[in-house]
Amino acid sequence: MRKRRPLAPSLVALALALAGCAQLPAVDADIAAAARADAYSSNTLDLMRRQEERITHTPFVGGNAVTLLTDGQQTYAALRAAIAGARRRIDMESYEFDPVEGARFGDLLLAKRAEGVEVNLIFDSFGSLDTPASLIERLRQGGVRVLEYHPVGFFTGLPLDLNRRDHRKLLVVDNAIAITGGVNINQVYDIRRQKRRGQPVDPTKLAWRDTDVRIEGPVVAQFEQIFEQTWQGQHGPTLPPPPPPPAAPRGDALVQAIDGTPSQHRTLIYRTLLMAISLARTSIHLTTGYFAPTPDLDRALEAAARRGVDVEIVVPAHSSSATVIAAGRAHYAALMKAGVKIYERRAVVLHAKTAVIDHLWATVGSANLDWRSVIYNNEINAVILDRAFAQRMEALFSDDVAASRPIDPQTWAHRSLLERLEEESARAIEFLL
Repeated sequence: MRKRRPLAPSLVALALALAGCAQLPAVDADIAAAARADAYSSNTLDLMRRQEERITHTPFVGGNAVTLLTDGQQTYAALRAAIAGARRRIDMESYEFDPVEGARFGDLLLAKRAEGVEVNLIFDSFGSLDTPASLIERLRQGGVRVLEYHPVGFFTGLPLDLNRRDHRKLLVVDNAIAITGGVNINQVYDIRRQKRRGQPVDPTKLAWRDTDVRIEGPVVAQFEQIFEQTWQGQHGPTLPPPPPPPAAPRGDALVQAIDGTPSQHRTLIYRTLLMAISLARTSIHLTTGYFAPTPDLDRALEAAARRGVDVEIVVPAHSSSATVIAAGRAHYAALMKAGVKIYERRAVVLHAKTAVIDHLWATVGSANLDWRSVIYNNEINAVILDRAFAQRMEALFSDDVAASRPIDPQTWAHRSLLERLEEESARAIEFLL
């Protein structure tokens, strides 16, 4: 997958030096508090809501309409429509802003700026290494405010940090519409070529499977606030106040925006996910583009499976990084022993990051089930408490399972010694993958 760019040996050494000791957030208190509350509650949905708000200090907001976007092309259509309909302000944030799709979206942003709409763009310096300076300059000359997150270079006025990246994908329009999830501004979503039977799989020739969500309603103000916090944290120029959020309801869904900002000790996506897993009573269905779970996540999933919860995880079968795949596979045996079911998605490059728990609690966002999303990356997720939306998430999960290879514990136990060595070698450095 293009998101995990290979580093030159000199950059690897520098990244390791800058990484120091990877510190995971403490989650025992969160899980213990949720367990105590669970003993006195029969309403799972209300319990999850209250515990989530306790951890994040951010309320769920009602009155929102949510639309599930199940691939890159659906997301791009929604992004283009939202930009075209902007009247006052567009805020866009993306890990990648590549030369092809970046130029296409750049044209849309410039057209709206020419109409008098305020346009602000954040892109990650490392994720967009191949974005030409001429494209960024064209945007700036056209009146778009452009902010490069943690520039890769010295003498930039910001600390050099190769590890801490802005991995978010977010569009906020007029403080009324937000679109977020796993979809980058990248031409990979145009690829439709599939593998040929009997030939080696080339991930660059596979379509990408990704998920986003479009949200319209008063909760969008939370996503706008997270965007502005990132802008201010990177010393961007002062932004005028955003338009007021919509006063009238747009739908029935309860939604909460959660940011993961490890540099500010706000590992809220990770903490709330572990809380929700610890409260699960019937099912935990996870989909992730990168799987290298932390010890706490391993324990939470295994404990849930042992208490009878249906725990299923869909992970990629194909990736441009064999090391990431191997690191995840090093965890399979222990998880399956506890009763966790694991599926490897075939025929596509899986990049989605979603979860649905107990057919009630659902999340779509940019955070993977790996160390990097917990301790290094800026991430953003939408948590949706809505039974109808959770049903759509379950249907999508079932589609992915049907297109996957189930990992059989008995067969897995007889894999080769070479595969085991590759897995353990990758696991040793999984905190940096």
